[in-house]
Amino acid sequence: MTDPADLVVTNAEVHTLADPDETYEAFAVRDGRIVRLGTTYDVEFLAGAETETFDAEGRVVLPGFIDAHTHLLNSGRYLVHADLSVADSPEEAVELLRARAAEVEEGEWVLGFGYDESTWAESRYLTAEDLASVSESAPVVAFREDMHVASVNDAVFDRLREEMPDDDVHTEDGEPTGVVVEEAVDPVYEAIEPGVEEAEELVRAAQRNANERGVTMIHDMVRQSKAPEVYRDLDMAGDLSLRVRINYWADHLDSLVDAGLRTNHGSEFVQTGAVKSYTDGTFGGRTAKLHDPYADTEEETGTWVLDPDDIDGLVARADAHGFQVTLHAIGDAAIDAVLDAYADTDAPGESRHRIEHCELASDEAIDRFAEMDVVASMQPNFHKWGFEGGLYDARLGDRRTDANRLPEYLDAGAPLAFGSDCMPLDPLLGVHYAVNAPSEGQLLGVTEALRAYTAGAAYAGFDEDRLGTLEVGKCGDFVVLEESPWDRPDAIRDIDVAATAVDGDVVYDGR
Repeated sequence: MTDPADLVVTNAEVHTLADPDETYEAFAVRDGRIVRLGTTYDVEFLAGAETETFDAEGRVVLPGFIDAHTHLLNSGRYLVHADLSVADSPEEAVELLRARAAEVEEGEWVLGFGYDESTWAESRYLTAEDLASVSESAPVVAFREDMHVASVNDAVFDRLREEMPDDDVHTEDGEPTGVVVEEAVDPVYEAIEPGVEEAEELVRAAQRNANERGVTMIHDMVRQSKAPEVYRDLDMAGDLSLRVRINYWADHLDSLVDAGLRTNHGSEFVQTGAVKSYTDGTFGGRTAKLHDPYADTEEETGTWVLDPDDIDGLVARADAHGFQVTLHAIGDAAIDAVLDAYADTDAPGESRHRIEHCELASDEAIDRFAEMDVVASMQPNFHKWGFEGGLYDARLGDRRTDANRLPEYLDAGAPLAFGSDCMPLDPLLGVHYAVNAPSEGQLLGVTEALRAYTAGAAYAGFDEDRLGTLEVGKCGDFVVLEESPWDRPDAIRDIDVAATAVDGDVVYDGR
């Protein structure tokens, strides 16, 4: 006799995403795994006295979203500190910081996250002068959305200026403006890094937010953080409602090797992922490393955070110790340098090395992704900067439509995984921008975009045998949508998540 299921989902429009045309009406989950797909009539035979029945009432069901690039603590900071992503001007950003300053103890750090000056009529970074009106004595920091640029007040400089490389501190007439980039931001990160108690508060807030957006797994980028400890504590306590793959920063490599860790070690919910580092910066800060100068400068081609020789050394060492490597590379010069380093490893395809962002890749580079099975871990929400008159137009000019050419990777046969970089953490927003891209050469169909946020992201984390599609034997991780993205392709970002389940447990129900 067949044991009853723990959960049956009925009256649904189930898209498995294993096959573009494969749909079912119902499915059943037992012990965290899918045991049957079929009609509601077929599946209800597995319902016992203690089986939970979820009547989807005709809603669309998809595999749970896997966000292949997150910074979950930062996502939590948006929820706890000042959320500057909603600011429409420098003045409004400063007002939000003032409101946050009124909430914290006198003299404590006042933090804001996520401002994007490229969307403001007065398109400029916040300065120390702006932040002086928030507080002259307490340290005040406003992080740009890409986290590669921060605006700080004089109180921050008083504490940390000596630790900041001069080249990464913007000046005017020899005096700091309050804008710091790249390595000059690192001392600020270190100073505000939360302890275990605060990190748990941030993780729990961000986890709830992720579940509400249909996310069932994240690939989290961590550096000198208490997040791994919090993830493992929550896992042991049974309080994780997200699967977590931890991509550790390269400065942890010695510790990872000493601890005997390897890529894919871990539990069902918390795994060791890749070794991560930057190689260049961002278009917003003009620090992404290009072969040719930026369109709005005469000679600037960006900045190496890790130069090609150091890239080669890091990749060789991490690969030799059994680690997947994932490197941030945005400009075409940086992408080429990383691909060169991966090509020198023994079996790049087996290692599934990744490049994060890979925004301005050439045709030749995209072909190399496919030849070496290097994962293109991309953020379709970055298309918001790619429209005429936007940030990429200013920085790249005619090269604007050469950035984020999502279909070219699939056409070449390269593995494509989607993530959000928490800008914001919202897969449906990313799918929307993938489907409604700035140009024909940058857009995907609905199914292709959804697969990059599910099956593609699962492949990037060696998880294709248990996650990414809804099939018998795979984990019962799924999301229920109020409307079909195939029916509303021009408004996917407006579709609400009705429910999210992980391992067959409903962790969010917004019906």
